[in-house]
Amino acid sequence: LFLRRRPVIPSWQIIAKWWSSESEFFSARTNLESLQKKLEELELDEQQKKRLEAFLTQKQKVGELKDDDFEKICELGAGNGGVVFKVSHKPSGLIMARKLIHLEIKPAIRNQIIRELQVLHECNSPYIVGFYGAFYSDGEISICMEHMDGGSLDQSLKKAGKIPEQILGKVSIAVIKGLSYLREKHKIMHRDVKPSNILVNSRGEIKLCDFGVSGQLIDSMANSFVGTRSYMSPERLQGTHYSVQSDIWSMGLSLVEMAIGRFPIPPPDAKELEQIFGLPMEGDPSSPKPRPPGRPGSSYGPDSRPPMAIFELLDYIVNEPPPKLPGIFGSEFQDFVNKCLIKNPAERADLKQLMVHSFIKLSEAEEVDFAGWLCSTIGLNQPVTPTHSGGM
Repeated sequence: LFLRRRPVIPSWQIIAKWWSSESEFFSARTNLESLQKKLEELELDEQQKKRLEAFLTQKQKVGELKDDDFEKICELGAGNGGVVFKVSHKPSGLIMARKLIHLEIKPAIRNQIIRELQVLHECNSPYIVGFYGAFYSDGEISICMEHMDGGSLDQSLKKAGKIPEQILGKVSIAVIKGLSYLREKHKIMHRDVKPSNILVNSRGEIKLCDFGVSGQLIDSMANSFVGTRSYMSPERLQGTHYSVQSDIWSMGLSLVEMAIGRFPIPPPDAKELEQIFGLPMEGDPSSPKPRPPGRPGSSYGPDSRPPMAIFELLDYIVNEPPPKLPGIFGSEFQDFVNKCLIKNPAERADLKQLMVHSFIKLSEAEEVDFAGWLCSTIGLNQPVTPTHSGGM
């Protein structure tokens, strides 16, 4: 049977149709030209355009989200005061990730949170997890997102033990581009960069999630963030003014963790590095052993002794030298991380400087089968379509 091909609708028309449905946020003066311009400003390659177009086309099927429309498939994870489930949205047939956050708050605050979350409808980037909508039901805020079948890099790290430098090069590119998009297009900081907030899928995509778009939600959940403070920058822990430079510190710390296979504060000594990499090497002379490594609530790697108490960890971040990558890694990667982990935020590299760093340039030029690595690491079926990534 030969099926008639449907006419190809230009991507800007699809986006225009979708955008017009968001009447609360896009006024009548918004016209097709401005929508085309928004798409062009993203500087996407053809594959990225097609994927964004496909997501927005799917999103048109969703309509208003309601609790009764979801069927729970399984739990994906918990953290940041919420639980995330893989769900089926019955009216559209779409698979989504639904984050449920239980909050005892007044209706006015609840409505403000839902209103503030709606800016996520405007966050459309290949490096940001797609957003279907948010609503309130039975004492819980629901945030419905694109389902990333590879989970988080925190989960990949637990399976892999440590993540290769070439893979972390691709991760670095995606995180920098995601942070740059949030800052330049929406004046948003992430505020919580860490391996569990970097999501991946079997197509080789790497995307940021759980960024601080709602000030009211951040305030309402303040008490639940204690366990993630080990990724916070020194200036943020000291309660002084902080900016996107704080996100860069968190990215640097995350890269060291993924490279060596355990939270890097305090730094490993020579004996532990030899256990990790199977090679004799020098440890960090600044490490005030015998404190055990770790982070609140978790520890993986060759040293599984009890982790540092949270107050000791925070004191270490503020007062001791920052961690470094061991010499087994390339000099460009070491320098990149060092520039992310300068304690003074004014001296720390910014996003534009990092984007032109030699480590990023080398990583952009390198052909890396990120999807192949991910699928073999966590046991996923790889799509038939080639997913080798060059410059991403």
